[in-house]
Amino acid sequence: MLEQSLEERAVVHAALAEPHRLAIVDALGLTDLTPSTLAQRLAINSNLIAHHVQVLVEAGVVERRVSSGDHRRRYLHLRNEVLEGLLLSTRMEVVKVLFVCTQNSARSQLAAALWYQIFGRPATSAGTHPAVRIHPLAIEVASRHGLDLSRAVPQSLADMTDTHGLVITVCDQANEELANLRRDRLHWSIPDPVAMGTMEAFEDAYQQIHGQIELLVAHMSTMNNPGGWQS
Repeated sequence: MLEQSLEERAVVHAALAEPHRLAIVDALGLTDLTPSTLAQRLAINSNLIAHHVQVLVEAGVVERRVSSGDHRRRYLHLRNEVLEGLLLSTRMEVVKVLFVCTQNSARSQLAAALWYQIFGRPATSAGTHPAVRIHPLAIEVASRHGLDLSRAVPQSLADMTDTHGLVITVCDQANEELANLRRDRLHWSIPDPVAMGTMEAFEDAYQQIHGQIELLVAHMSTMNNPGGWQS
């Protein structure tokens, strides 16, 4: 849990003391969104969204992340550790989960393995442009944390016959590619460790995915919904 001084906590509470900003926080509770998508979902004009987002950024509640896909978009990411105990509890029911990234060689593979480790239910993963093999550093960082990716093989999203349930993109490029194909999904803006090529980058991706999965699991209820997921 993030330790905050009284002054820091007061800044956060002040930032949240406005209905539009509370709506933004709720909307970003489980998924990263661009400002334009956020404006559409909340039916708030872009100038007003920009103002409220800036207040939340200055209070340390929200951070902006440059898209690793087109390098133009900015994703808004809620710093849940700052708001621990203050967020609206969004109950979800999930039957199956599909994690998607571009190459299915690192992030989505780690996410599927972590889902099973944390939640005890299998998940699948796929790539929009799958690589030939799993990245060696992904295998190594997985092994460090008790996960086995040594026999995993990248799969193509195009070959998936069943993508019903909860789809989570863990890659900006994949999210942008699927923008017009599938909207009922979550997106986690995780920087591409393959592009950086360092163990530190892979470890950081692992930790971010781990935190996002723990947050999602904490918001879930039972596994008895045959229709997929609800929010």
